Amino acid sequence: MANELTIPLLPCPDIDEIASFYEMLGFSVTYRQTRPNPHVALQREDINLHFFGMDGFDPEQSYGTCLVIVQDTGPLYEAFAAGMRAAHGKVLISGIPRMTRPRLRNDRYTGFSVVDPGGNWIRINKATVEPEATTRLAKAVENAARQADARGDERQALKILEGALKRADASEPGFEEAQAFRDELVERIKGSV
Repeated sequence: MANELTIPLLPCPDIDEIASFYEMLGFSVTYRQTRPNPHVALQREDINLHFFGMDGFDPEQSYGTCLVIVQDTGPLYEAFAAGMRAAHGKVLISGIPRMTRPRLRNDRYTGFSVVDPGGNWIRINKATVEPEATTRLAKAVENAARQADARGDERQALKILEGALKRADASEPGFEEAQAFRDELVERIKGSV
């Protein structure tokens, strides 16, 4: 067999809230059903996401996730960020829903994550592996990105970055980016309290 298509079916407390969130990101509703089981299908170009409604579902307890592989994360991130800015006046970086910035992680992939109102992690990864990091600071940023953006452990990521920034020289390449990431992590931690 060839040309199979797999589409994740992820949980959410409310299909209308999920649909509205993804429409903000440029998706279109391709199917909606309320009975007997709530279900909504969303599509943006070749990205298909389906959700089922679950009474009493707690997004904070969600393990829902899927991986979307793209050639370049930049244009998709910018489109999603523009949608968030238009609807909320800013990119949502803390709480649920939220979105991380594209960063190179220590698995050698650049990616970002969207955590939707159902608590599902939609992980957007670049299709190609990046070259090995060459500086301590770059390696620390990758490790911090892995902790915060892939695992959701902002506190551990902040520890990694703060330690690396203390040892780094302000003229080192990537220093300003590392500081900006540190500041974002502080805001994300404050927003989740």
